[in-house]
Amino acid sequence: MARGVLALGLSLWLSLPVIAQTPGTASPVSAPGTAAQPAGLADLDAYIEGVRETFQVPGIAVAIVKDGEVVLARGWGVRALGDGADAGPVEATTPFAIASNTKAMTATLLNQLADEGRLSLDDRVIDHLPWFRMADPAITAEMRIRDLLAHRSGLSLGAGDLLFWPTTDLDVREVVRRLRHVPIKGGFRDRYAYDNILFAVAQLVIEDVDGRPFAEALQSRIFDPLGMTGARYNHDHLRPGDRAATGYALADGRELQPAPPLTWHNAAGAGGVYASALDMALWMRALLAGGAYRAADGSEARLLQEKTLHAMWQPIVPIPVRPAPVPELEAAVPNFQGYGQGWSLSDYRGEKLVWHTGGWPGMVSRLTLVPKRGLGVVVLTNAELGGAFQAVTMRVLDAYLDAPQTDWTAAYAAALAKSRAGADDSWAKHVAARAKGTRTARPLSAYAGTWRDPWYGDVRLSLENGRLRMQFAHTPSLAGTLEHWQHESFIVRWDERWLNADAFVTFSLDEDGTPREARMKAVSPTTDFSFDFQDLMLTPVPAKIP
Repeated sequence: MARGVLALGLSLWLSLPVIAQTPGTASPVSAPGTAAQPAGLADLDAYIEGVRETFQVPGIAVAIVKDGEVVLARGWGVRALGDGADAGPVEATTPFAIASNTKAMTATLLNQLADEGRLSLDDRVIDHLPWFRMADPAITAEMRIRDLLAHRSGLSLGAGDLLFWPTTDLDVREVVRRLRHVPIKGGFRDRYAYDNILFAVAQLVIEDVDGRPFAEALQSRIFDPLGMTGARYNHDHLRPGDRAATGYALADGRELQPAPPLTWHNAAGAGGVYASALDMALWMRALLAGGAYRAADGSEARLLQEKTLHAMWQPIVPIPVRPAPVPELEAAVPNFQGYGQGWSLSDYRGEKLVWHTGGWPGMVSRLTLVPKRGLGVVVLTNAELGGAFQAVTMRVLDAYLDAPQTDWTAAYAAALAKSRAGADDSWAKHVAARAKGTRTARPLSAYAGTWRDPWYGDVRLSLENGRLRMQFAHTPSLAGTLEHWQHESFIVRWDERWLNADAFVTFSLDEDGTPREARMKAVSPTTDFSFDFQDLMLTPVPAKIP
C-alpha cells in the first residue's frame, strides 16, 4: 500500500484546478468540478431522499473528491425542521459537527510538529506534560505521544467521557487532571478500546509544543492553508451567519427532537470541529494528494511529508472483525480492520480504506478515503442514526469501484431493526427478572445527599415532592427523576429525553443498613458508549457538622 499512498503526491497536486485565491491561503472550490460521475450515481438524488426517509434524517450533505478534483459537494433536505430562523436547505457550505472526524486533524497537528523536529511521537507524554498521570503509574511512565492516538491505553470503551459528554463546566486541564482517577480495565497496549479523553491530552501536548491555543494551531495549520473558510474549532466558535445544521435525536425511540447545541470546549481535540461538506472536500483533497496542496502564490505547499502521512495510515492496533449483524451486510465485512494515528483502517473489495466516523448528540458522519483510487467521500447528517451515512458512503464506493449495485439502505435498515429488537429483548429480560412489590430498605431520605466519584466528582440526590432527583454537578443536562425499580435499584429518567441514556442506579448497604455505595449502568444496550456510567463508583459525602 506504500505506492497507493505515496504515488498520489505530486501527480494529484499538479492536477489541482486553478481557482480564485485569497492572499495567504489556498482558496476553497466555489463549485464542483466537471469530471463525470459514474453511472452508479445517476440516481443519487432519489437514493439519498430514500435514505433520509428511511432513517428520519432532516438533512444530509455529501462531498466527493476524485483524482484531485471536487466532483460533488451539495446538500439534501433541511438544516432544521420547521420554519424558524435556523430552517433552510442544506448546502455544500452548511456547517455540521464532524465530532470524532476531528481526531485525524489532531493527529495531523502532532505529526506536523514531528516533521518540524519539535517533538517525536516516541516522546513520553510526561516529557511535555510533567503533571500528566494515569491511574497506573507504570502506564504513566511509559505512555508515548503515539499511544494517545491509537486507543490501546488500557482504558475501557469511552472511559472518562462523562467529564465532557454532554457539555460540562470543567476545563480541558481539569479533565486531563482527573484522568489519574479513571479506572484502568485492560492491559497497556494489549487491545483496542476506543477512547476520547486521550485526545484531550494530545490537545494539551500540541499547545505545549506549538505555544498557541489549540484553536489557533488548528486554524493556522489546517483551516487557513487549505481554504477551509467555514470550519470552526468548536460550536462556541460559530459566527453569526454560519447557519449551522441543527442536530436531531429520536427521543425514546419515537419522537424526533432537536438536540440542544453542545460544545466540547474541554476535549475539542477529540471531537470539537464544525465543518461543511465543502470544507471536508478540501481536507480530503490534500490528504489524497499525499499531504500536498497549492498555496496562494501557486507554489507547492505541504501539510505533511508523504512518509509521515503514510505512517499515519498504518495499523498500530488490530481490531477484531465481527460477523455481519444481518446477511444483507455480508459484502461490507472487511478482511482486516485496525486503527492507526487518528484513522480507522480496513478494506473493501480489494481496496484499502482510510476512514473515520463521528458521533455527536443529533449529528453523525463518516469520511472515507480510497488512496489508491484517489477517491474520497464524506457524508454529514443531522440525525443520530449511522445507517444513513453508511448507506450513502457504500453507494458511492460501489459506483467508483464498479461493484454490483446493492440496496444499502435496506441492508442498514435491517441492521437497525435487529438492533432495536435486541434492545427490546434486553428490556423484556429486565422486566421478567424484576421482583415486583419490593421496597427500599430505608426511607428515600436516607439516599439523599451528595455522592462522590473519584474521577467525575459530585452527583447530588435530593428529595423533592416525595421522589429522588439526581443532578450531576458538572453536567447541566444530566438531571432526572429516580423511579424505584426493585429492592435497592432505581431507574433515573433524564429530563432531557433526547439523551436516550436512562440508567439503573443501584445502592449497596452496609451492615447497619446505611447506603454506602451507588453504581450505575445504562438501561439500553443502544445507549451511546460515551455515557460511561458503569465506571462510576459513588460513595456518600459525610454531611458537614455545623
